[in-house]
Amino acid sequence: MAVVDRRTFLTTLGLGLLGAPKAAAQPIRTARVGWVGGGVGPLTPEFLEAFREGLRDMGWVEGRNLTLEARWGSRDQARDLAAELLRSKVDLFVVQGPMTSGVQAAAGSVPIVFGFSGDPVEARFVSSLSRPGGNLTGISMMSFELMGKRLELLKEALPRLSRIAILANPGHPGEQAELRESAAAAHRLGLSVQYFQVRTVADFEPAFHAMTRDGVEAIVAFPDAFIMSQVNAIATFAARRRIPAVSGWAPFAERGNLMTYGPNLRATWRQVATYADKILRGARPADLPVEQPTKIELVVNMKTARALGLMLPRSIVARADRVIE
Repeated sequence: MAVVDRRTFLTTLGLGLLGAPKAAAQPIRTARVGWVGGGVGPLTPEFLEAFREGLRDMGWVEGRNLTLEARWGSRDQARDLAAELLRSKVDLFVVQGPMTSGVQAAAGSVPIVFGFSGDPVEARFVSSLSRPGGNLTGISMMSFELMGKRLELLKEALPRLSRIAILANPGHPGEQAELRESAAAAHRLGLSVQYFQVRTVADFEPAFHAMTRDGVEAIVAFPDAFIMSQVNAIATFAARRRIPAVSGWAPFAERGNLMTYGPNLRATWRQVATYADKILRGARPADLPVEQPTKIELVVNMKTARALGLMLPRSIVARADRVIE
């Protein structure tokens, strides 16, 4: 056996590494990704396009080394949609939050990357945020820090505010933790909180009636897909009662409510693409910690503010990432 001295070994190793392709270079094979989206609302195709953009930035190009198949439907259809994609032998599922349970039930060992508004541990998608432990991982948009910040912004906008309504879906994983954090933040700000549950569309009108009866002065809507499906109804009620409503996703403000503070959703779905890239290159979902969105935005609807007779402080308007006129 030839004897190689230490200097020769290190030199040879270094030259080998320099000559080796970079791990983040062009993908080495064609991949099949199945997207399962919740319905075909005004946002979901935009999320898919943002995800596509993220993949393109990392070298995955449809028609060259990537096939991306999209399916849309209701939560109840998620399992069947996933089964259909399995028949086309997808390597990976990418799933919008409400569809995750159904896809999980059908996927077997195929990796799943989610963009989820709730707590994925409480939803039993992962064992823990730092160690998912199974074949699911992704982005959780739930952040307790954001809950308190929304209340601070609301109080800054209305210094005399004293009584707020929290509008939330009790079936949303993590909702009770969000409620506790919001109540604690409200207490620090000298605000009293009334909690209004909405499990179905039919629950909104009774909730609005109770808010009117109880004289609430503002609404904080917890962001999830169900609440956002009724954003127009919330905006209509808030305008009729001349009270501000805030939440966490920009479409809430875009469709006539006062303000949102939370993740930039397009940026978040581009962030989801980084998980897909890692898994398609060989990483295991179990080893990829669940992350939170990296880009947070404040969106203010000045047209709504004027309609409500509010003069928003310059401090809020100056900090806004986007102002809707």
